[in-house]
Amino acid sequence: MNYNCAASTSSLYIHWPFCPYKCNFCPFVAIAGHDQFMQRYHNALIKEIQKFVDDCGEKQHLKTVFMGGGTPSTYPNDLLLDMYSILYKGFIIDAQAEISIEVNPGTVTQEKLEVWKSVGINRLSIGVQSLKDSVLQSLNRHQSAQDVEWLLKQASPLFDNISVDLILGLPEVSTDEWKELLARAVRWPVNHVSVYFLTVHENTPLYFKVQRNQVSLPPDDTIIDLYHWTVDWLGKHGILQYELSNFARPGYESKHNTAYWERVPYKGVGLGACSFDGMLRLQNEKNLMKYITEIEQKSHSPIISSEQLTSEQVHLEKLMLGLRRSKGVARAELLTGVKQKFWEQCNHKIDTLIENGFLKEKDSQLVLTPKGLILENEIVVQLSFD
Repeated sequence: MNYNCAASTSSLYIHWPFCPYKCNFCPFVAIAGHDQFMQRYHNALIKEIQKFVDDCGEKQHLKTVFMGGGTPSTYPNDLLLDMYSILYKGFIIDAQAEISIEVNPGTVTQEKLEVWKSVGINRLSIGVQSLKDSVLQSLNRHQSAQDVEWLLKQASPLFDNISVDLILGLPEVSTDEWKELLARAVRWPVNHVSVYFLTVHENTPLYFKVQRNQVSLPPDDTIIDLYHWTVDWLGKHGILQYELSNFARPGYESKHNTAYWERVPYKGVGLGACSFDGMLRLQNEKNLMKYITEIEQKSHSPIISSEQLTSEQVHLEKLMLGLRRSKGVARAELLTGVKQKFWEQCNHKIDTLIENGFLKEKDSQLVLTPKGLILENEIVVQLSFD
C-alpha cells in the first residue's frame, strides 16, 4: 500500500541516521561509524523525495519541515545545501513555515549555523539532556556543559526559536542538580523546553547495565515529585506546558509535533521514517544498506510495512494524543467511534476519573490534571472501548 498523495501533506520529516556516537539509552534508528555512506544515503534521500514529488504531481504546500535523527547537525554543509535546493523546487514552503533541525552540542561550528540560517532553517532543537558531564560520559554522550553554553551563545543571534531537550530521571542526577539545571534553562535564550522521562529500552547498553545492577535509577516517587515541580517552575517563568512533555513561551509551541498530535497527514523520508496519510501508517526500511540499494538499484519505494487503521484505532489515537495536550479532548469527540452500547459506561468512567481528580472538564473539554498526567497510559486504557 502506498501513501495517498491526495491527503494534502503539510508536514515533511527527513531522517538523518548518522551519529558520531550512539548514546547508551538510544532506541532510535541511528548508526555510528558509517560516515562513509553519507553521500550515498543523501543521494537516496533525494531520490525518495523526488519520487514523492513526482507521484503527487501538484506541489504539496508544507507548513513544517523537521530534520531528525540520528544527529542531523552532522549533515555535511554541501549536501545540506543540495537538499534544500531540492525541497524549494519540489514543494511550496509556506513563508511562515517552521523548519527545524535536531542538534547535538559538540557537533556544531559557526559555519554550520550560518549555512542553516541561509537555507531557511528557523528552529533548533538542541539535545542538552543534562549538564552533568560525568553522567553524560557514562551514557556515552560525548558533549559537555561547555559545549551547550557555546552553542546557545553562538546560535541565539541567528535563531530566536530555540528548543532544548532535557531528560528527567537520569542516574546519578540529584534533586538539587535537576533543579539547578532548570534554573539555568529558564535563563537561556530559549523559548521551548521538552522534558522527557528516561525510558530504559530493551537491548540498549543502559538496559543491560540496569539489569546487572551497574546503574541505579531514581525512585518513581522522586521522579513524579520532580515532574510536578518542573511544570510549576517552568510555568512561573513563562514557559507553559502545552503537552505532557512539552513547554513553550506563547507562540513558540512546536508546529511540527502539533501536526502529529492533531493527526494531520505527514510524509516521512529516510531510513526507518514513518508516514501518515490520514488513515494509513507506513514505515520505511530500517537497514541502511537495504534502504540505499532498494532506491539505487530498483527505484522502488523503501516502505516495508503499512497499516490501515480501524475506527477503533482512530478513536484510541485521538484519545491518547488529545489527553496528552493541555487543551485536552472534547467529551463528544472521545465518544465518537465508541459503540453506542458503551456510551453510558464510558461516561461513567469519565465522571469517576473527574471525581477522583485525574481529569477535569472545562467547556466540554476533558483535560488531565497534574495527578492524571503521570497515569496517562492507564487512563487511556480505562477509556478505551471496543
